[in-house]
Amino acid sequence: MLEGAGDGDDAVELYARQFVENASSGVGLIIQGSSCILPEGRTSPGMTCVDTREKVLRLATMVDAVHRAGASIFIQLGHGGLFAMEAWHEPYASRRAGPLLAASPVPWLLRPAFRGVPVHVLTTEEVGKMCERYGEVAAWAREAGYDGVQLGSANAKLLDQFLSPFYNRRTDEFGGTLEGRARVLQLVRQAVAERAGADFPCTVKVPVERTPPGFHGATVEDALRLCRLVEDWGYDAVTPVEVSVLPDTTLSRGGVPDAFWSNPGMSRRLERAAPSRWRRGMIKAGAWWGGRRAPFEPVWNRRLFRAASAAVGIPVFAVGGIRSASEVSSILDSGEAAMVGIGRPFYAEPDLAARILGGGPGPGLCRNSNRCVAAQMLGMRGGCYNPEVKKRKT
Repeated sequence: MLEGAGDGDDAVELYARQFVENASSGVGLIIQGSSCILPEGRTSPGMTCVDTREKVLRLATMVDAVHRAGASIFIQLGHGGLFAMEAWHEPYASRRAGPLLAASPVPWLLRPAFRGVPVHVLTTEEVGKMCERYGEVAAWAREAGYDGVQLGSANAKLLDQFLSPFYNRRTDEFGGTLEGRARVLQLVRQAVAERAGADFPCTVKVPVERTPPGFHGATVEDALRLCRLVEDWGYDAVTPVEVSVLPDTTLSRGGVPDAFWSNPGMSRRLERAAPSRWRRGMIKAGAWWGGRRAPFEPVWNRRLFRAASAAVGIPVFAVGGIRSASEVSSILDSGEAAMVGIGRPFYAEPDLAARILGGGPGPGLCRNSNRCVAAQMLGMRGGCYNPEVKKRKT
C-alpha cells in the first residue's frame, strides 16, 4: 500500500516511517503501492515515479530498514494509461508533454469524459518497448534491494486495459483472444527475467471485471484461464481480484468516498484539480456510483482465490475485505490461499499485524469509508482520513 508518498526525496522517509512499523509488528511481505514506470503514467500527483535508476536506488535505504525490521518488500509497477493524471487533473493536463497512452481507442461510452484529451494508441513496436521497460525497472528494483515486483495489472490501469475485452479491440498480436490480450504479460515476464534475473520474483494481479450493463468484461472463467497462462509463463504468484472496468472503488469496497465534497480541504483541492464544473461533476458522480455499486463485503474475493488455488500450482495471494484473525486463519488453514494480504486498515492501525497474529478480536479501527482513496487521488499522503477513526484512537 501507501500511494501518495510523492516523488521527492522525502518519499523515502515517508515510506520508511510507515513500512518499518508494519514490519516490526509482524508483516511478512510489504507490497509498496503502485509506482509509475513513466512520469506521464501517474494517476495522481502524489504517485512515486520509478522512471530512472537514480529514483529507484534512492529507495534502497528504506528497503534496508524494512529488511532489518524483519520483512520482505516488493514494489508494484504500473502505468495509468487512459486514466493517467493528465486525463482529469486540468493543471497537469495544461502542461501535458504528450498524449495519453492507450491499448485501443477510447470506448464510445467514455468518450464524453475524454473530450479534448489527446490519446495515442500504442503501436505493436511501442507495446514491445513498454514491456521491456518493466524489465528495466525491475532490474533497478533488484539493485535497490527489493525482494520482487508485482504488476499493477488491475483496476483499469494500462496493463488491465490490454487484458480487458472492454478496452482492448486490437487486431495485432496483442488483441483478439485472451491469449492475445494477455501477451503483454508474457513479454513483461520475459523482460523481467532477462533484465533482473530469472530468479527475481515477479507476481501479477488477475482481474475479473464488473462492467456497465450491456458491456463485456473479463469473466471468472477468463481469470482462471489467465492464472494458468501466467503460471506457464513463469510468474511466481497470482492475486485474483474483482474490479470495475472503471478506476472506481470496486477494488477497495466500502463507503462512498464522500471526502471529495464533505471535507473542505479536499473539496478545494478537487476544485483546483478540476476547475470546470462539468469535469468535477463527473468525478463526484463516479465516486458516488462506484461506492454505491460496491459496498463492503467481508472477504469479497473468496470465490476467486479459492478457485485459483485449485487451478494452479503457484502461490495464490488472497486480498479484499480480510479484517479479522478468524478470517485469516480460515483462509490459510483450509488451503484456500498461500498468503493473506491486507491494505487500507494499515492506514488506521499501522501495528495491525500484531493484533491479527495474536488472534485479536474484531475488525479493528478501519471503517472502510474509502476517504483515503479520495485523498490519494488528490495527491495527499497515504493515511486514514476518517474523523471517526481519529476519535476512536484518542
